[in-house]
Amino acid sequence: MTMHDLAVVGGGVHGATAALFAARGGMDVALFDRGPLCREASGVNAGTLTMQMTRVALMPYALRAHAMWASARDWLGHDVGVVVCDGLSLAFTPAEEELLTYRAGKRREAGAPIVLVSGSEARRIEPGLSPAVRLAGHCRVDGYANAYLTGLAYRRALLEAGVALRESTPVRGVTPTGAGFELDTASGTVRARRILLAGGVWIEPMLAWLGVHLPIKTLVNQLVVSERVAPVMRTVVGIANGLLSLKQYPHGTVVIGGGWQGVGDRERGGVELLPDRVVGNVRLACHAIPALRAARMARAWAGLEAETADALPVAGPVPGVEGAFVCGSVHSGYTSGPYIARLLAERILGREPDLPLFPVDRLLSRPRAA
Repeated sequence: MTMHDLAVVGGGVHGATAALFAARGGMDVALFDRGPLCREASGVNAGTLTMQMTRVALMPYALRAHAMWASARDWLGHDVGVVVCDGLSLAFTPAEEELLTYRAGKRREAGAPIVLVSGSEARRIEPGLSPAVRLAGHCRVDGYANAYLTGLAYRRALLEAGVALRESTPVRGVTPTGAGFELDTASGTVRARRILLAGGVWIEPMLAWLGVHLPIKTLVNQLVVSERVAPVMRTVVGIANGLLSLKQYPHGTVVIGGGWQGVGDRERGGVELLPDRVVGNVRLACHAIPALRAARMARAWAGLEAETADALPVAGPVPGVEGAFVCGSVHSGYTSGPYIARLLAERILGREPDLPLFPVDRLLSRPRAA
């Protein structure tokens, strides 16, 4: 039976990136996913790459990850439809102005190139904006990727790097052995010296295989896409309270997100849309870009997003289990994912990462002292 140097469970952006860089670093890597690559959370999100919805503590990572996305053709070797453009976070009320000013200031302190501009200046940057905009955060480091193309690009790059790609191969359990780990998969037992659990919302049950309990919250984000329309916007647009993520792709469709919640869970996925929230999300988009009122909604869906208790990633060794690692479960993780996963790959290869990782044990419950 073949002994791989590293087995990665989970083929989203985190798992695929870590597998790619580990393989390029000389490891024999096998990557498992229960379906096609990047078709769970990494394939059903809005593809936004933004600093204005990124946690302050993640800013150094997100800035480096944005540069990776912008140069994806160079390091990944394939196009993922990245568009780098200006981004605007809008305030329509005095309360939103106050919130925007505070959040933009904190992110700017952390290194994000965000400046506050007046409503009139925001409309000069984005002529399609509503005249009701009072204030906006403007960031030139913004943009989006095509989430569908991401999986295709990673698949080609992984195969070119020699990764043993096992799509549509669920892993049912992992058992530590003296020499590493045995994976119980749908196609039989697989052995590996090291293991990386990168399953997003499924990290909680995956870590349970190793006797580690780490609660992971599952968000069920609703998204809407319009039919193709004439150009109505050229920036990525959000709102100060975070309830809007809006951009128009080059072929004309407009994607509307912002974390409005649907019905679903880890086991079933997104199973039901809540019409009042779909309507609310679309109305907010039309309020920001009035020309959208003439567009027709083509499709809506719900995708899962994982979040830890502090909304920061888990990325590093699994406490108490030699040779086991975990990576993922971060709010708005699509933006920062490639860089964090690359850092972890460096750690797995025995090198010192350029920035600190995110230890798991900070989130683990400890028994009370007597």
